[in-house]
Amino acid sequence: MDLSNLQPAVGSVQKKTRIGRGAGSGKGGTSTRGHKGAKSRSGYSRKIGFEGGQMPLQRRLPKFGFKPLNRVEYKAVNLVDLEVLATAGNLDKIAIADLVAAGIVNGKQPVKILAKGTITRKLEVEANAFSAAAEQAIVAAGGTATKI
Repeated sequence: MDLSNLQPAVGSVQKKTRIGRGAGSGKGGTSTRGHKGAKSRSGYSRKIGFEGGQMPLQRRLPKFGFKPLNRVEYKAVNLVDLEVLATAGNLDKIAIADLVAAGIVNGKQPVKILAKGTITRKLEVEANAFSAAAEQAIVAAGGTATKI
């Protein structure tokens, strides 16, 4: 046996069906596309959301909601995160730069401190906004909450 007498297994290779080559081929006429309709035409491509002429779902459902153009979207940071950061870095003052350095925020969005968890250390915290409960918790622990 050598390369000159290699052949594929019997029945494993079949000729490609040639469509649209006359009535005698059995695949002429409509060329397996059926009669009429968009799918029988050349250049047909189904549009996303097209439902055969029925009113599409995205047009049947009502529009709702509103987002103001000048809405400020804050990056939320919890008291738990501040406590962990202060303990790990032995910090008394936490600014946004410290949060960026720790990878908690990316520095592009304004930061809001929220009150999830507790804080036991006396910390000076600088952020763009504070929830009322977070500000109370920081002050109760002996620290200060400064809005930038």
